[in-house]
Amino acid sequence: MKASEGNVRRGPSLTHRIDWVFKRRGMPLEITAEFGHWRRVRDQDGAGGWVHYALLSGARTVLVQEDMLTLHAQPDDAAQVTAALEYGVVARLGECSQTWCVVSVGGFSGWAPKDKLWGVMPEEIRD
Repeated sequence: MKASEGNVRRGPSLTHRIDWVFKRRGMPLEITAEFGHWRRVRDQDGAGGWVHYALLSGARTVLVQEDMLTLHAQPDDAAQVTAALEYGVVARLGECSQTWCVVSVGGFSGWAPKDKLWGVMPEEIRD
């Protein structure tokens, strides 16, 4: 989400009813369909609907899915810990290998296990 608040509608137009409102800037959303200027999205709980594309950002973010998730200096559990993130933190997504991704938030960055993040696909590789 680029906006701090975005209406989620039943269909791809302003005439469709608003089902709920996303209220978290940077929240990662998966785009599941497109229709004109509208995108059907879903969140980590599977809740979704249609939002106008202007409310979405191209910046990739992920949601931390484990409390006190440790970030490491290298993609290795034995590497130095650079930070620990609480469950539900939204972090910016960087490079990803088969099983690890670089994430950054609040001036901290490091490698996190991909399976502890929502917003990146298991087979996704990013340079």
